[in-house]
Amino acid sequence: MSAPVTDQLEPMPDDWRRALAVVAHPDDLEYGCAAAIAGWTDGGREVSYLLATRGEAGIDTIAPAECAPLREREQRASAAVVGVSTVEFLDHQDGVIEYGVSLRRDIAAAIRRHRPELVITLNHRDTWGGVAWNTPDHRAVGRATLDAAGDAGNRWIFPELISEQGLQPWNGVRWVAVAGSTTPTHAVDATAGLERSVRSLLEHRSYIEVLTDEDPEEYCRTFLVGSAEAVGARFCGRPAVAFELFGR
Repeated sequence: MSAPVTDQLEPMPDDWRRALAVVAHPDDLEYGCAAAIAGWTDGGREVSYLLATRGEAGIDTIAPAECAPLREREQRASAAVVGVSTVEFLDHQDGVIEYGVSLRRDIAAAIRRHRPELVITLNHRDTWGGVAWNTPDHRAVGRATLDAAGDAGNRWIFPELISEQGLQPWNGVRWVAVAGSTTPTHAVDATAGLERSVRSLLEHRSYIEVLTDEDPEEYCRTFLVGSAEAVGARFCGRPAVAFELFGR
């Protein structure tokens, strides 16, 4: 008798209506999450985006003052491709985001405003699979998001959110899903959203054109399809997006 397969990914929970995706930069969600988000919005779920920065330090040939509005426009267009209309920016400084009380407060405030059941963020660990060092911004925002999901439900943490902004505690976050984790636990079928995820990433053309000499569309397709198929090997053979899921 063959040994049982132990590394198969579980389906993501689907008994939720609202999600908030919190990341550091424009394009963070498009490198893998967008296919899942397209499928969710197709099903009538509401997904909103919160970005800590406008990605103003991301393109060496474009000064930050010019780059920030450019990347904001590209992010809004990218989100629209997968059915997301609400995109907010916190205006922390790109490249030097600091984990701490201020960042936790900003994210907790957004969670109280949007009242999601599912919160999504990006790899908060030091490395990408022990091979490449993760950026300080990704680490700070991912970790702060995990913490802020709890902060949002406690009225005695950041009480000024009630007194100054009228944001009552929201204790309805049931899960935080971390994309880009090398220890994923769950996955979402990406079949229906995969083509739109390619178009969504392609909206970040200004960034992609300085990132690679490849044809931008070919670059996006190769990366996203390859990633989805790799995850699919652990998810019934279908293209998929993987998450490490933390329950609350």
